[in-house]
Amino acid sequence: MAKKRGIMSEGLKVEIAKELGFYDVVEREGWGGIKSRDAGNMVKRAIEMAERGVAQKK
Repeated sequence: MAKKRGIMSEGLKVEIAKELGFYDVVEREGWGGIKSRDAGNMVKRAIEMAERGVAQKK
């Protein structure tokens, strides 16, 4: 079975987790230890960052 490749880079995930305040959980338990709500907030934040980047390029 092929390994699923993530869309976000590890660095971006770490940056967002630190910004949102749950990187300590990631350090202790890995990405599987974060709450669903935190994962959703990470995606929401990444989308906001991407949209802002696109808007700045226009």
